[in-house]
Amino acid sequence: MAPVPPARRKSRAGRRLHADVASNSGRAETPMVNPSFQNRTGSSLGGHGQACLAGARWALAAAVVVTLAGCGKPAGLPPREPPEVTVMTVSAHDTPISFEFVAQTQSSREVEIRARVEGFLEKRLYTEGQLVRAGQTMFQMDRKPFEAALQTAKGQLAQQQARLTVARANLARVKPLAEQHAVSLKDLDDAIGSEREAQAAVIAAQGQVQTAQLNLSYTTIATPLSGVSSYARKQDGSYVTPGESGLLTYVSQLDPMWVNFSISENEVLRYRDQVAKGLLRFPASNDFEVEIILADGSILPIRGHINFADPSYSKETGTFLVRSVLPNAQGTLRPGQFVRARVLGASKPNAILVPQRAVLQGAKSHFVWVIDADGKQARQRVVDVGEWHGADWFIEQGLRAGERIVVDGAIRVAAGAPLKIAGAPAASTGGSTQPAPKAAAAVPAENQVAGSAKPDAARKP
Repeated sequence: MAPVPPARRKSRAGRRLHADVASNSGRAETPMVNPSFQNRTGSSLGGHGQACLAGARWALAAAVVVTLAGCGKPAGLPPREPPEVTVMTVSAHDTPISFEFVAQTQSSREVEIRARVEGFLEKRLYTEGQLVRAGQTMFQMDRKPFEAALQTAKGQLAQQQARLTVARANLARVKPLAEQHAVSLKDLDDAIGSEREAQAAVIAAQGQVQTAQLNLSYTTIATPLSGVSSYARKQDGSYVTPGESGLLTYVSQLDPMWVNFSISENEVLRYRDQVAKGLLRFPASNDFEVEIILADGSILPIRGHINFADPSYSKETGTFLVRSVLPNAQGTLRPGQFVRARVLGASKPNAILVPQRAVLQGAKSHFVWVIDADGKQARQRVVDVGEWHGADWFIEQGLRAGERIVVDGAIRVAAGAPLKIAGAPAASTGGSTQPAPKAAAAVPAENQVAGSAKPDAARKP
């Protein structure tokens, strides 16, 4: 037999490889030859080209099989755990409330220390800004001119007293003579008139002496009350008069202390409307207590009470003044100090309080999650919120006593989804005096209440 050329051996190997690929793919494939390529070369692919083409097709078939295998369903994911929440049962009860106002302290008695006579200011005898006691000398004026004036007044008094003595002696001599008709009645009348004139002159001279004594005493300037002193408006050596330039300093009494605050007309009308509707209750005889909060947040241990309310509104601000008074024996408060006045004594009857973290804010309203009767799911409930009360929120409308709401974990709750109730929430600080947060918790868009749809619409309790 003649030996087979190498080209034919390669062609036979290519046909065997093509047959293997066809059997692996489950169908027979006919090699395709590009006619244009055949025309260019004048013959079809050789055995080596067909083998390369068959190998490429086998690789493509294997890739298709792998891809189809990867398009199958993935393995099942574990079910999502229900969110863990805490719940509370809504209850209605009378709740004490308070009102806070920006206030300013004022001395219950403030006096101006003024000069009452003209003269030179000799010496200041107090320490500026320190507490002074009633009767304590604060300034000393030059006494010498007033001592001289007193001496002059006393001399005039002595002179008039001498004249009175002479007049009385003359009258004593004339009276017996007049009874014996030894002198005329005119002489008797003159003697009586002279005695009375001298007596009047003595009284006038005594008044001059008293005036001089008073003026001398006015040179020693003392405080009429106990309190804190201000700085000196006049320095040593200044000439002072009883007029406008006579103001020397101020003394302000510290105990008791007044605390003034203003209430706007809108607030008054709102309180009046709530009282008329039974939503707010004031104490008997409007006997409110006032608690003072200092700038650092500390609270004075002693409370005061309201002792005055201006009957008319201010024309400038539209508010009316309310004044409270409280003991200040330790001098903690000073005049002009800005504080916060917390008025206690009012209450809200049958009020519903919920923690603020239980109230969420949607697109257009506030809402809470109300637990269904079966205790497995929750529904959104639109509520009307009132004022803050510590860390709680008054609910004006939308909840009834006995219903259960989600407190902790409310932001993770979805409508109709199962819940895992962990227990009661942490103790609320509803009665706390700390300031409450300024906004409700943010809520993801999928949990917000749409403007048109209101699931489990709010109802009046």
